[in-house]
Amino acid sequence: MSFFISDAMAEGTAAAQGGGWEGLIPLILLFVVFYFLLIRPQQKKVKEHKNLVESLKKGDEVVTYGGLLGKIRDINDSFCDLEIADNVTVKVERQNISRLLPKGTMREGSE
Repeated sequence: MSFFISDAMAEGTAAAQGGGWEGLIPLILLFVVFYFLLIRPQQKKVKEHKNLVESLKKGDEVVTYGGLLGKIRDINDSFCDLEIADNVTVKVERQNISRLLPKGTMREGSE
């Protein structure tokens, strides 16, 4: 009877040893899905924000991540002065500007 058990165990180990590449395929597929669904869109968003920050100039109307709406009065490498109301200017970091608005947006909301 014991000779049947040893034959069955030998067959099981031979089948388990043959699955080297098949075990890596799901892991590779998972990485590819994560790349296209998470990593690549985030890299694209970072690149777009970097281009936005580099293209800022005086007179642009912007919104910050904190929700301030203002017009750029002065700008340098790290900071810019935003006029958020008549004679009210705040200094914000350039990286905190979230989006650029069309010209005249500030006047439409104040009327």
